[in-house]
Amino acid sequence: MSHALADRLRALKQQAGQPLAAPASPTPRAPPAADTIASLRRLLGVRERVPNAVPRAPADRSLPGREIASGLHLLEAQVPLPAPDRAVPLAFARRDDAVDPRDLLFFDTETTGLAGGTGTRAFMIGVADWPDAATLRVRQLLTTTMAAETAMLDAFAGWLSPRSVLSSYNGRCYDAPLLGTRYRLARRANPLHGLDHVDLLFPTRRRWRGRWENCRLATIEREALGVVREDDLPGAQAPAAWLHYLRGGGSSLLKRVAEHNHQDVVTLALLLGRLSALHAEDAARAAD
Repeated sequence: MSHALADRLRALKQQAGQPLAAPASPTPRAPPAADTIASLRRLLGVRERVPNAVPRAPADRSLPGREIASGLHLLEAQVPLPAPDRAVPLAFARRDDAVDPRDLLFFDTETTGLAGGTGTRAFMIGVADWPDAATLRVRQLLTTTMAAETAMLDAFAGWLSPRSVLSSYNGRCYDAPLLGTRYRLARRANPLHGLDHVDLLFPTRRRWRGRWENCRLATIEREALGVVREDDLPGAQAPAAWLHYLRGGGSSLLKRVAEHNHQDVVTLALLLGRLSALHAEDAARAAD
């Protein structure tokens, strides 16, 4: 249609009183859905801003003790537990000899699992001994990096001597072999090899098996020694607590692991004395 004809037609419609048709406009497009926008933002890596967000405080990563090598912490404590005033007879362990209290080294490890083998490592070693007659000394080695394991093994080896008599709770079957594997992988001589070892699990089972629900160390210390732990972190949660710290998390759970390990080695000292005393009482009654 020519422009002149269009103008003529418009004039005729105005004369006839007909309203002019509004020019056609494009149909408005619906806004994109909110979930589509969110998907695009995620795809492009755009972070959502949270209005009035409170900044999160950095996690507390402080640890007790002091760092004696890169990634290796030493925790030390003194417990007012006097040493026995004479050699401790080992008849309760079905042995005919006795041990000098100064030669005893109670030890326990915290590990990344219970399966054993080359994939399991100890990230903490705790020991207790009597350097004098008045107090029990507790020392703990804690690694905070994978690379610190060798330094921990070397430090632990320095605490042992040919006179050391190890004492543990199932350490003969678990802790000692696991540490032996770690020394071998680190290409170090195994300082535990050839040392005397008094494992308290077996005499404990012989005396109290079936009396309480189980013979776990926490059960024995509560029922036989009257020790009740408060806010104790179960040993099964220790691997997760250590890995959480290694991945940048806070240290609160790892501190509780250290407290758990501390109590374990103190309990070993108490338990050895209790088993020896009970056996002596049994022998005295039998002699009457």
